[in-house]
Formats: sequence, C-alpha cells, structure tokens
Amino acid sequence: QVQLQESGPGLVKPSQTLSLTCTVSGDSITTDYYYWNWIRQPPGKGLEWMGAIASSGSTYYSPFLKSRTTISRDTSKNQFTLQLSSVTPEDTAVYYCASGAGRNTFTSWGQGTQVTVIA
Repeated sequence: QVQLQESGPGLVKPSQTLSLTCTVSGDSITTDYYYWNWIRQPPGKGLEWMGAIASSGSTYYSPFLKSRTTISRDTSKNQFTLQLSSVTPEDTAVYYCASGAGRNTFTSWGQGTQVTVIA
C-alpha cells in the first residue's frame, strides 16, 4: 500500500518561494501510468488541484497557478517536490500530496501539512 508524507516549513514570508517535499513509500514514483499530485485547501474553501508529475516525468499544472508552480522529482529518493513562488497570504492552506493511476485520480493521500504565509 502506497504511503505519502509531506514535509516542509510551516511558515513562509510573502514574496518568498514555498517548497514542500512528498516522500513516497510502498511504491515507486516511476510506476507506469501513475500521477503524483499536489493539492491544497485554503481555510474555509474547497480542494484545489495545483499540478502533477507523471511516472514518465511529464508535468501538468493548473492554469491558474502555472506561472508560479514547479513540480519536480528525485527518483533516487522516491520523492517529488512542489515549489510555489511569490507567495501571498492567499497561498495559506493545507497542502496535500496524492497519487493515483491516471490523470485526476486521487487514490492515496498524505496527511497534509499546514503552510501559513505571514510577514
């Protein structure tokens, strides 16, 4: 059973870059047809898909965040990362990593990590 765990700083200052890592166990991030996603939930709002990296290494981004988002991976560590640049307080949210066999499929989730953007 695949397990995902987010890690990274809980506080980020405005204009800085938010960086989070998702460590995967129980499966390889290069397993065919799997997608490894970042999803966030701002306080009082619904879930927002941010982007994904496929098992092939191809990346996909939300058009609303594409200009500020980079998703990459380290296959030797079985990890994938999120970088969100030029953050504002509106980027305050619980950030989740999630995976599934196919686009827009979210079968396994990490527990989520709170990130607060504050001066």
